[in-house]
Amino acid sequence: MDDRGASFVAVRRISQGLERGNTCHSTSAEVVAGSTAWLGRGLSCVCAQRRESDTRPSFDLTPSQEECLQRLQNRIDIAYDSSIPEHQEALRALWNAAFPEEELRGLISEQWKEMGWQGKDPSTDFRGGGFISLENLLFFARNFPKSFQDLLWKQEGDRSVWEYPFAVAGVNITFMLIQMLDLEAVKPRTIIGAIFLKFLSENESAFDLLYCITFKLMDHQWLSMRASYMDFNTVMKATRRQLERELLLEDITRLEDLPSYGLLTR
Repeated sequence: MDDRGASFVAVRRISQGLERGNTCHSTSAEVVAGSTAWLGRGLSCVCAQRRESDTRPSFDLTPSQEECLQRLQNRIDIAYDSSIPEHQEALRALWNAAFPEEELRGLISEQWKEMGWQGKDPSTDFRGGGFISLENLLFFARNFPKSFQDLLWKQEGDRSVWEYPFAVAGVNITFMLIQMLDLEAVKPRTIIGAIFLKFLSENESAFDLLYCITFKLMDHQWLSMRASYMDFNTVMKATRRQLERELLLEDITRLEDLPSYGLLTR
């Protein structure tokens, strides 16, 4: 959806040409991380350095932190490809999780519109967020099935006549989180990004879990703002601001401590 709130569109694909670290230290089975927000708590991430080419600070990483970030960046770089059997199976799995009692007639079908895709071929929408946006939706469906179904069917609250399309909203959330956490960068350049790396180093599913929390928070904001279709971009901005505030709270030691996590599990 553009800044004017005109319509939902598939967001642009993340650039794959940015410089990334080439070394992934695969020998470490257990990783430890931290950020400047966690100094004084026995954690490891230390200083913020400014680079001549960028006015934002850069947070130094340990080798194990770099490994975690590199693995996530590798996931982000995978484009959805409808010719790859693994991607086809993941898409079928998403349908089965969403509509267990309805048989899918094909990977290209008018049925997909029931989930909130823009057309009969979801692959055109996945171009915005890549394969990881499909993985995020599937993680949500498998790990928090009640919340997933509640959002899919808009079962909570006083809903608008013109609701946001569930699946396309999900792709937009993946893209927003990648931007907010600055996951294209070689090193975190914001405190928010550095804090997230602490969670990622302790839980490799941290990005997927944060996605689920964010989706539920977005719907909560949608209802609180009594939003309609044209307000989606405004709701997304409010969701991002709230999520950033929660990540900066001093007593947050894991993602499950975020206040909005309670929305996901109630």
